[in-house]
Amino acid sequence: MESVPAVAFRGVSKSFGPVEVLHDVTFSVAPGEIHALLGENGAGKSTLMKILGGYHPPARGEVRLGGEPVHFAGSRDAEARGIVLIHQEFNLAEDLTVAQNIYLGHEPGGWLLNDAAMVRGAREALGRLGVRLDPRTRVRDLTVPQKQLVEIARALSRQARVLIMDEPTAALTPHETETLFGLMRRLRQEGVTIVYISHKLDEVKAISDRVTVLRDGRYVTTAPTSDLTQGQMANLMVGRELEAMFPPKGQPGTEELLSVEGLDVPGWAQGVSFTVHRGEVLGFAGLVGAGRTESFEGLLGLRPHHVASVRVKGRPVRIRNPGDAARAGVVYLSEDRKGKGLHVDFHLRPNLTLMTLDHYARPLLDIRAEREALRRAAGEYHIRAGRLDVPASSLSGGNQQKLALAKILEVSPDVIILDEPTRGVDVGAKREIYHLIGRLAEGGKGVIVISSELPELLGVCQRLLVMREGRVVGDLSAEHLTEQEVIQYATGLKVDEVGRTDRVHA
Repeated sequence: MESVPAVAFRGVSKSFGPVEVLHDVTFSVAPGEIHALLGENGAGKSTLMKILGGYHPPARGEVRLGGEPVHFAGSRDAEARGIVLIHQEFNLAEDLTVAQNIYLGHEPGGWLLNDAAMVRGAREALGRLGVRLDPRTRVRDLTVPQKQLVEIARALSRQARVLIMDEPTAALTPHETETLFGLMRRLRQEGVTIVYISHKLDEVKAISDRVTVLRDGRYVTTAPTSDLTQGQMANLMVGRELEAMFPPKGQPGTEELLSVEGLDVPGWAQGVSFTVHRGEVLGFAGLVGAGRTESFEGLLGLRPHHVASVRVKGRPVRIRNPGDAARAGVVYLSEDRKGKGLHVDFHLRPNLTLMTLDHYARPLLDIRAEREALRRAAGEYHIRAGRLDVPASSLSGGNQQKLALAKILEVSPDVIILDEPTRGVDVGAKREIYHLIGRLAEGGKGVIVISSELPELLGVCQRLLVMREGRVVGDLSAEHLTEQEVIQYATGLKVDEVGRTDRVHA
């Protein structure tokens, strides 16, 4: 006799205004399995999970828990029934401590908060993830990967029966990911049901038991993970055979577009120097904490720093803030698109034109010209939205990323710095972003890509700088661009003259 599903969706539909984002979705999740939910950005995965987590009611259809129909009054109601959602976008209170965030809404001690108990419990929850982090640290002082781990620890502290994980490894190192997978396997043995959303198909293959694919808000198929290759998963998600993931690499020119000498960011980077040429895609690799993001935040004036010289097209420039950088022809897309890349509560139009308002306000704002710019950008960058007069928060993660890219490209820069440009982005949108990077380089721009995904760096970059402990320790040209070579530099097994004059071999 077949067991009763832990979770079942029966004809679930959902609309936001006139846009229907889920269409009669029906499938089941077995008890104690890790069930992967796949689909392109905008396929409806996160919306479906928010219905399961009590954040949205379905417009039609029903959700069943243990065979019984359920109707949640809100997320706390769902949590009381053992359903916990780890959000794709951080949902943390920046001014509270790690411990206070983990216990927010579930504080021990009633009216008299028991801070000591929260610190002990938080330390235990973080310990299960192998994280050494002071629970008394304020969230605003954490890195993006640390915030991701706090989100996971908070969910684990809720004693979930059904755990929904929406892109939980997007900001994690391979070591942190493997620790999380070990914990997921233990939870599965304890009978916890896990619904796992990820665009990293190698991880889906490694950790899940079964896969369900959604496309354009509709159910496509459910199959054992062992029956599908990564290529088959990708093709099911996009509904067609995917063409080459990476564009052909052109030959960079000799003109120096950006030259940086002796960049120091206290506590993060020392003596960082590099040059990017016209038509070049230059990558920055390294483990989390190597100082890549912090170096560029320093260069853009977002952190205290000192730099010996910065030249754009051979001309010395002084960059005190991102506005100075943009005026000099250098733009930066942050790894934190929600916190620093976009104003998600603003509509698409002001988000797109925020950096170029002087083009549209002379002196009165020309809204018609702004709308035309948005229409062009939506077509050029494949920003998928049911309507263009909606807030950025209504877009899927991948479409938010495309909007953020369109925003920085509005200023017609010479140098584009992209920090984790495909984090939380599906396989189809990744391909679009990679080919956009290729077109930018082909059009004579200089592109710098900072990424934790080695296949991404190897696929799009013509040259790669490797950072370790705040220093550039390797400069790899095309003939040396291999995963093994990068890992040796990133882990300290190898150091070349970029970092020190001696070479170290394990």
